[in-house]
Amino acid sequence: MSFTSDTKHELLTLTMDECCRLAELSALLAVNGQLTISSQGVNIAFMTTSLPLARKVIQSLKRLYKIEVEVMSKKQLKLKKQNQYIITIKQKAHKIINELALMHDTLGFAQVIDQTLILKTCDQRAYLRGAFLASGSINHPHSSSYHAEINVQSESYAEALTELMNEFYLKAKYIAKKRNYIVYIKESEKIADFLRIIGANQALFTFEDERIKRDFVNSITRVMNMELANQNKTLEAANRQLKDIAILENLVDVDKLPTSVHEAIFLRKRYPEASLVELSEKSAQHFSKPVSKSGLNHRFRNIKALAEEVMNEFND
Repeated sequence: MSFTSDTKHELLTLTMDECCRLAELSALLAVNGQLTISSQGVNIAFMTTSLPLARKVIQSLKRLYKIEVEVMSKKQLKLKKQNQYIITIKQKAHKIINELALMHDTLGFAQVIDQTLILKTCDQRAYLRGAFLASGSINHPHSSSYHAEINVQSESYAEALTELMNEFYLKAKYIAKKRNYIVYIKESEKIADFLRIIGANQALFTFEDERIKRDFVNSITRVMNMELANQNKTLEAANRQLKDIAILENLVDVDKLPTSVHEAIFLRKRYPEASLVELSEKSAQHFSKPVSKSGLNHRFRNIKALAEEVMNEFND
């Protein structure tokens, strides 16, 4: 099973109060439902490829409204040829639409989120849980990028769902994608917050555990890359210094150079791959007075200047 499937399986086992069940059912029908017209009048059709979710919707409808629904399954031609389950609500359809605030006077079906349905924080959480159960997904924390999304049918609803998510400071955004809209979260910390908000505690534990492991590996990799880069810089600087020293030894009388220069030359030739910090530490073993890193840096700059001067005179 995928991380999304595991998360939804956990959410389907949660128990909740009636007010939360109403909010969750409203979101489920808003995201994956549509109005249909038959000879018996207005109906609500709910569609899903998840049999456990279909059972959840049926149970909620029976518990809240004491009704029976029609259930049909058909094989999809696309999407891995999964079975699609269609739940048709005919009994008390008008009451359900009104109580779940699914119809807006001017915008139509499932275009906004009625605030009277989500007055309490627990209802807001339940609503987001229902929306995620209907059409949400989260990349596995093993993947190269963090991403959570909910696929919805209209821009006005996408905007309303984004606003609700941002009531919890999730930094959600939405974009148009083909004929639908995607409400999404990118930051790993915010995805973890979203899992906590909708009550997916086991999924949250798994997500955080994998995220910590991945971030630890990434941190180690960054440190190793940084150390490797620093080591390469040290070796490049040492090679340049050895070249300058070779020029001086071949073209001038080194014995006439200052003692400070002699000391720097000795250290560099003795420890050809050492950094300035390491050379400074080694200097205490060879000289009565240790040479600081800045002192060595100054001496090597003098050596470079002397080497350039000698080469210019030699070329002339």
